[in-house]
Amino acid sequence: MPLLNSILNWVNTKRLYSIDLFRKYPFEVQRDVLFELLKQGSKTEYGARYGFDGIRTIEEFQKRVPLVDYETIKPYIERLRQGEEKLLWPTDIKWFAKSSGTTQSKSKFIPVSNEALEDCHFRGARDVLAIYMNLYPDNNLLSGKGLTLGGSHQVDNFNMNSFYGDLSAILIENQPWWAEFIRTPSQKVALIPDWEEKLEKLTHETLNENVTSLAGVPSWNLVMIKHLLSYTGKSNLLEIWPNLELFMHGGVSFAPYREQFQKVIPSPNMHYMETYNASEGFFAIQDDPASDSMLLMLDYGIFYEFVPLDELTKPNPTALTIADVEVGRNYAMVITTNSGLWRYLIGDTVTFTSKHPHKIRITGRTRHFINVFGEEVIVENAERALEKACKATGALVAEYTAAPVYMGTDRKGCHEWFIEFVKQPSSIEEFARVLDSTLCEVNSDYEAKRAKNVTLDFPVVTQAVQGTFFEWMRQRGKLGGQNKVPRLSNTREYIDELLAIHNQLKSK
Repeated sequence: MPLLNSILNWVNTKRLYSIDLFRKYPFEVQRDVLFELLKQGSKTEYGARYGFDGIRTIEEFQKRVPLVDYETIKPYIERLRQGEEKLLWPTDIKWFAKSSGTTQSKSKFIPVSNEALEDCHFRGARDVLAIYMNLYPDNNLLSGKGLTLGGSHQVDNFNMNSFYGDLSAILIENQPWWAEFIRTPSQKVALIPDWEEKLEKLTHETLNENVTSLAGVPSWNLVMIKHLLSYTGKSNLLEIWPNLELFMHGGVSFAPYREQFQKVIPSPNMHYMETYNASEGFFAIQDDPASDSMLLMLDYGIFYEFVPLDELTKPNPTALTIADVEVGRNYAMVITTNSGLWRYLIGDTVTFTSKHPHKIRITGRTRHFINVFGEEVIVENAERALEKACKATGALVAEYTAAPVYMGTDRKGCHEWFIEFVKQPSSIEEFARVLDSTLCEVNSDYEAKRAKNVTLDFPVVTQAVQGTFFEWMRQRGKLGGQNKVPRLSNTREYIDELLAIHNQLKSK
């Protein structure tokens, strides 16, 4: 162990120096990333179409190459999945990360190149450890194993050499051989596609391991933890894994889950680090435990642009590099990657909390918002309002989603919040009042529409029967892995499905 720690300290010191370099010279590092990507991309069909080999400036790149979404590049991806090569990226791509779809497509299949695996996803995982060990030099992380909740993968129907699955499954499948000695459960169990079967076998495999870290989406980790506690009869997770010290989380905001984790892991030495990684790439890491902002990682083979959210629907929206972004403004994130995504609108919205260095906070999704009445409520607004309502009423939220209630001939429009509580609020009326007043505080558009109840009426809070969200996700085939509950929607599609399940469970 001392020898391993010495080697890791040497490697981490070198890497931390590189991270410090892009903190100091962010634009220069990003410019170099772009032109290396263009050099590689010039060898592809897409590069030939847009004349990559003739691009000399960032401005020219933005002028020649269009902003795209998944539906725009889907024909290229379908061809890649059938075995064609050098369409978007010059090296062979056989892995596709399956993620939730768009309005037109049930699922998205994001290409994952070997370069993206090594220089982005795996580098991101290594950097999390490097930053953690620098923050907490007396850690004992490597004295035990890390537990990661993986997804599943299967052979693609189009081509026997083309595979798809959750990103977590792709990473497990491609990890170096020695990783099996420092992680749990076994690869065989981690890749079981059925969530409930995986949970049972994971329980038996990991109970006697010395688990020192967890990684994954907070909601599914809580499901796993509660299952372990129920199975063993223990009161908290430290009675099973006394040396647990780190949870690396991402995918959804941690704010609604923090108190629940602190109850099941009651240790002042437990640390939490947020990461921002997706099928399309690994983007940011929380490097300061006193702040929920994340450091944007600028040397992972990804070039970033940011479109002001209020310009997103314009024919030619402004796209800013990191040199020109403003702190506090909401942006749709655009990425150009070493998997061949060129000026791709990932669908996430972020705001910068700092430019020296560049730190961000995820504010939501370009499609996950409520704006039926001009109120422009985003996920960040929702999380802040729920957090305040919980504090005011002693509540704990397990899952939630919100949607509009449309105007009728005899009623005004409003928002309906469908919430499954771990701990009920002392007063649901007070919970709704604080929720509403906080939304007015953090969102001037919402406040204007709520003024005197003229446009938007007081919100409706509906308490879900326990297990409603789990059953909804189960029926949709989205248990475990990186699957997430949509928090906000501009339609009632999700909430009406949930209400139907809620009513069925309530009648039993």
